[in-house]
Amino acid sequence: MRAHAAAPPPDRLSYADFGAAFFAQAVTRERILSAVSTMAGDPIAFGPIGAGPGRLAKVSAQGAVGQPSTRPLEGAEIAFRLWIPVDLDLRIDLGVDVHQFRTQVTVGLTLTARAAPPLRVVIDIEPPTSRDVTVTVEAAGVRAAVLQRAAGIDAEIRRFVARFVAKELDKPHIREARDIDVAARIDHAMRG
Repeated sequence: MRAHAAAPPPDRLSYADFGAAFFAQAVTRERILSAVSTMAGDPIAFGPIGAGPGRLAKVSAQGAVGQPSTRPLEGAEIAFRLWIPVDLDLRIDLGVDVHQFRTQVTVGLTLTARAAPPLRVVIDIEPPTSRDVTVTVEAAGVRAAVLQRAAGIDAEIRRFVARFVAKELDKPHIREARDIDVAARIDHAMRG
C-alpha cells in the first residue's frame, strides 16, 4: 500500500502550488496589456512598393498602431491571444492616377509565459505570419474596388505588417521586457 503525502497545513503552499500562484499573479491580462501598449501610437509606414501585374502599381501607406486588446487562452500554460490594431492610409499610384484607401489592419499574436533558469519569467511571442493579419480596405467607388483586387493590396499589406511587427518584437528593449529576472528583483527589494 502506497503512503500518500499529507496535505500541507492551511497556512502553507506546496512549492508547485506556490509557483502556479506566482505565475497567475505575475502574468495577468493587465500586465500583458501594459507591456505591449507602449507600441500604441507608434507610426508605421511603408512604400512605395510594386504591386499587381508587372508590379506597375506603386503602393505606399502610413498610419499608427492602436491600443491592443487581449484574452487569456485555456490550457496548461499561461497564454494570451493579443490583437494589435493598425490604421493605415493607403495610396496607390498608377502613374496616371492616384487612389486613396482607408485600411484597418489587425495583427493577432500568441504570448506564452514560461519559467526559465535560474529564476526568470520569459514571455514567448510567436512571430506573426501573414495568416495572423486581417485587413479591411475601404475602397471609394467601383474603380477603386477593382483596382484593390487587381493590385493584390490585401496580401501585400498582410505580408508587410507581419514583417514589421516581427521586427518590432525582436528589438532589444522588447526582448528585454519579455525576460524578467525574478532573482535580481528579489535581491534589489531586499537591499531596498
